[in-house]
Amino acid sequence: MNTINPLANPKGVKLCCELCQKPAFVQCTECRVTYYCGPEHQKADWLGIHEKICQLLMALRSPIPFLGSEEERQKRKHKQILRKQQMIDLCRTEGQKLLFEGKYDRAVPAALQSLKFSIDIYGLSSIELVPSYLILGEASIGLGKLSQAEEYLAQAEWTALKTPGCGDDIKSRLYRNLGLLNAANGDYTEALTYFADDIYHSSRKHGTDDIHTSGGYFHMANVFNRQNKLDIAFSLYNQVTDIWYEHLSRLVGQRTKTPAQPSGIGPAFKSGMPTDFEVLDEAQEAEAIQVIQAMLDIREQQSVQSPSVMYKIYFTVAMLHFVLGDMTKARDFGIKARTSCENIVSGDESLMKQIVEFLTSVEKSQ
Repeated sequence: MNTINPLANPKGVKLCCELCQKPAFVQCTECRVTYYCGPEHQKADWLGIHEKICQLLMALRSPIPFLGSEEERQKRKHKQILRKQQMIDLCRTEGQKLLFEGKYDRAVPAALQSLKFSIDIYGLSSIELVPSYLILGEASIGLGKLSQAEEYLAQAEWTALKTPGCGDDIKSRLYRNLGLLNAANGDYTEALTYFADDIYHSSRKHGTDDIHTSGGYFHMANVFNRQNKLDIAFSLYNQVTDIWYEHLSRLVGQRTKTPAQPSGIGPAFKSGMPTDFEVLDEAQEAEAIQVIQAMLDIREQQSVQSPSVMYKIYFTVAMLHFVLGDMTKARDFGIKARTSCENIVSGDESLMKQIVEFLTSVEKSQ
């Protein structure tokens, strides 16, 4: 930690805290281009996002040389914009991941960083700022700062409404956050309306049975669960489970398929391992863990458990751990799925075959 004296700054230079914009007294000793009002905010920023972007900020916050031709200066400017766009994506993905992990306080620095770069590139009133406002809004809800959440979401909603042709993806995420805010305020009727709007717009963009849409069903189920309307809640939880079950089945299938005959040279060809498979980004991984674990906890707490329902949720958890590379947990939950399958009256033999093949793949991967 390097302390600085604001009075010693060059004339016209005002160094502000990265998080609160108050006068800075502390400088990051690694990148030397980031400042804080004190050690507390420096630590908060480091845990939230700065550790991941510290070195990247050096190139972004250094002045662009004026030397060279106009063409060279434009190339440098374009390269700088691309770096900032990559930084926005990195910060938003990290912020979304931290939200799903329940680390709301750490999500704030990541969202603020993405917001700053978005304003720098697109201006103060662009639709490109909305994803950052939504992360800040959801983080505020998680921290119980509902008034602050309302301000962020009001800004996001105003920007979306005034933008012609605002995409379904943005609208879906906006309505989901408004649903979460109303649920936190205890207005369940309004929350359900917003979650319905979320599902509608996400379905237009991704389809009704896509993992992007499943979050709307999940939050809607949580509201019905709080209202003690358990039949509706469990029906929606089943739908969320089905969506993740199908998605993870496809990912596992891609990773366990018989590889094509190796061709070419080099380690990648000699291994014969499939490499053309889909992946979950960090935010999707965190969402899958949070949502699927929550549904597993709810199912295991039921006094009466349906073997077919438990089979599917256990198998979904097992496949998730397989995709994440945790073969021990993949095997443990795979065995639980097999036991549940054995208890299904008049069970489908194809289900048992599927879980046996899965456990065989797990053993081969260990």
